[in-house]
Amino acid sequence: MPFTLTTPLYYVNDKPHLGSTYTTLACDAIARYQRLRGQPVVFITGTDEHGLKIQRTADAKALAPLDFCDRNSESFRDLWTRWGISHDRFIRTTTPAHRALVERFFARVEAKGDVVEKRQQGWYCVACEEFKDDPASASSPSCPIHQRPLEWRDEPNLFFRLSHYQQPIEELVRREGFIAPASRQREVENFVAGGLRDFSISRVNLPWGIPVPGHPGHTFYVWFDALLGYLSALLDPEAPVDLDQLASRGWPAQLHVIGKDILRFHAVFWPAMLLSADLPLPERVFGHGFLTREGQKMGKTLGNVLDPEVLLERCGRDAVRWYLLRDIPFGEDGDFQQKRFCDLVNNDLANTIGNLLNRSVSMARKWFAGGVPPRGEAASADHPLAVASLNASARVDQAMEALDFRRAAEAVLGLAETANGYLNVQAPWTRMKQPGQDASVGADLYGVLESCRWIGVLLTPLLPDLSSRVLAQLACAPLPCDSLWPATSEAATALAAAETARTAWEAARRWGVLPSSAPLPEASPVMQRLEVLDPL
Repeated sequence: MPFTLTTPLYYVNDKPHLGSTYTTLACDAIARYQRLRGQPVVFITGTDEHGLKIQRTADAKALAPLDFCDRNSESFRDLWTRWGISHDRFIRTTTPAHRALVERFFARVEAKGDVVEKRQQGWYCVACEEFKDDPASASSPSCPIHQRPLEWRDEPNLFFRLSHYQQPIEELVRREGFIAPASRQREVENFVAGGLRDFSISRVNLPWGIPVPGHPGHTFYVWFDALLGYLSALLDPEAPVDLDQLASRGWPAQLHVIGKDILRFHAVFWPAMLLSADLPLPERVFGHGFLTREGQKMGKTLGNVLDPEVLLERCGRDAVRWYLLRDIPFGEDGDFQQKRFCDLVNNDLANTIGNLLNRSVSMARKWFAGGVPPRGEAASADHPLAVASLNASARVDQAMEALDFRRAAEAVLGLAETANGYLNVQAPWTRMKQPGQDASVGADLYGVLESCRWIGVLLTPLLPDLSSRVLAQLACAPLPCDSLWPATSEAATALAAAETARTAWEAARRWGVLPSSAPLPEASPVMQRLEVLDPL
């Protein structure tokens, strides 16, 4: 079975923002790590394209809703390509295949007796596409998230009988590991303990959506429709919809990664819908925190929104990935601080890792005929840098399994600091001036260069571009961790590719792999320093 991993399906009301980029970069690191472990991965992302907000925004721009969605969905797809995201599936909820799946899924739920028509009354946030619990007596309530006035609704809707699933959902949200981090689990447990209420799954007088079969005038509520994108992404878009094929295509998902604001939809509503349709439940839902900027919430009105395209163009993939994954504890809120961003990238990547590699390669080329020195005493598994490399590797494994990118990054950085310290203590530039020190200096340099190779290997899931440059500087090939899952239902190719990746990953994490006397390319910086003087 593949490891199925999903980002949210991003709402196309606007272009991608830093929050959606953060989620996708984190999922990319997870997907790459799982591939290196030899696990076939289906990494799903895509766009959610129905609802009243889309229709109104398209109308305001004098565009047909589908034309508007086409344009904005393509901006997500293009940006993910430029960021080097290794997704296997990109699903759009406006495709005919998705509509067919929604209809088939609804038929199961309705046949189960879990759909009933009732009147919906309440305050509605168009931006959230969600009814709020504000009292009807409030004169002009506003959304606590978007700070915009709510709209009063009184209309007939189809409801999903969420209340029928009180007990199984209570048991599910209490299950260890289903919701992470722990603070999110407590939040959902409290919500469920308050009693689950049926929720509306249709809207009336809304032409932009999927019509509900057998219920004229109703279109599916955007959340009922969008969550099913995780399923339609797995099926062959050219074949008839068969929900029973999902088990062989990668369902259930091992991990949904989402922002904390949509946790209830994924941890409560979504599992209940799947139970109703007699489909397996996802194994884990991880709700990460929000990003602020210099201590302030980002917003257009404040003029402090960080554009991921600007970050990419001015700073590059490696710098942004490193800062977001290394500095922000995954699962907590994080603050983007420009000075700290530049300092971390320059100190960690350009100085600690980049300079270590550059000066070690330069010395080896100068003193050992342009190549890797003999291993000498550094061949021993007891060599201090061998021990440090193996320890760093174990810490990276533990951290990545726990989705603790910060700890994984610190483990790699710690290895680079150890190698720098070893080099400074051994001072080969001084000892090479003394007679009879060639073999000893060569062994020391070999140990440092081999540590650099390990740094490149361990950086692979976190910073695949920098990893490739580090390994290329040592005349080593990059490790395979890009998308491996085929577009067809035939998975044999992916299984073979996953085994190849696992073999390469395990072989690379053995001490002494760097061949002595192998020619080294001329030393060149693998990471440029950031000089971001103007506000991003």
